[in-house]
Amino acid sequence: MRITFLGTSGGKPTKNRNCSAVAIRFDNQKNWYLFDAAEGTQRRLLQAGLKLSGLEAIFITHLHGDHCFGLPGILTTRMLDKIETPLKVFAPQGLKNMVASWVDISKDHLGYELEWITLSPEYEINFKEFSLKAIPMLHSIECYGFYIKTKQKSVLDSESLQKDGLPFGPLFGKIKEGKEVIYNGRRYLPSAYLKELERIRLIIAGDNADAEIMGESLKDLDLLIHECTYTQETYDSLEEKFLHTTATALGRVCKKWGVKNLIATHISPRYKDTAPLLKELRESFGKEPFIASDLQTYILKKESKEPSLYLCEPSDR
Repeated sequence: MRITFLGTSGGKPTKNRNCSAVAIRFDNQKNWYLFDAAEGTQRRLLQAGLKLSGLEAIFITHLHGDHCFGLPGILTTRMLDKIETPLKVFAPQGLKNMVASWVDISKDHLGYELEWITLSPEYEINFKEFSLKAIPMLHSIECYGFYIKTKQKSVLDSESLQKDGLPFGPLFGKIKEGKEVIYNGRRYLPSAYLKELERIRLIIAGDNADAEIMGESLKDLDLLIHECTYTQETYDSLEEKFLHTTATALGRVCKKWGVKNLIATHISPRYKDTAPLLKELRESFGKEPFIASDLQTYILKKESKEPSLYLCEPSDR
């Protein structure tokens, strides 16, 4: 699984950070999925090399502008590119009316079917590669995070097959389909050469004042992508408190539930240097976290019980 951050700032953009947007795609798959779409997301998509023709669905965590104001532009560009395949948009109630008003006023006719799905607590849906469940967040308006679990998959041990005398070719495909193969009098059973991969479990959270609200969903989670708007010191000094998470609070919850990997995003524009946030996360999480930057792509794999997460080089994207 490849996770590309298209925007990592909270509230408003900075010179180096757009506001919230994350794309995920799966190995050897053309299609990809977008989570939030702040203003400026289109330009980041161009820079990341993600084509709108491969966009399968959009998920909006909540209706604050730094999470959804880029949606009209994306929908219009799809029209201009003459993409006619249907598009699903999953969002809290109200976004459909916002977009419908814009389409009506601008006289734009999208030319493709736009299917709206209203999110609700515990809403679930299945896709080809994964299942998804909506989890309510603690924020100033209705807001959700998305619990994603990949489908069970098997990989073919091609090296062992060739060592055992089966030449590379069409017969490999039959075994991958779960069919027995006989070659030169020898039987090749799928059960001996197909290895089941561990399922990946991750949460892409919306704005959220308390990670603890996700409870059991966090237990031994492979990856949590979560806002980290303030250091604890900054938050404590604010005259007006906002429903966002501090680095200290986020790290403590992740440590309590055994979260295996953490990527922090939605960074307050006040932090030109994220070192204070990273320091707090390290101290409270007890592991090495990541703080996302725009256009970074992370690769998450799980070939055994323990997941591996790493930041890929530009040439690997």
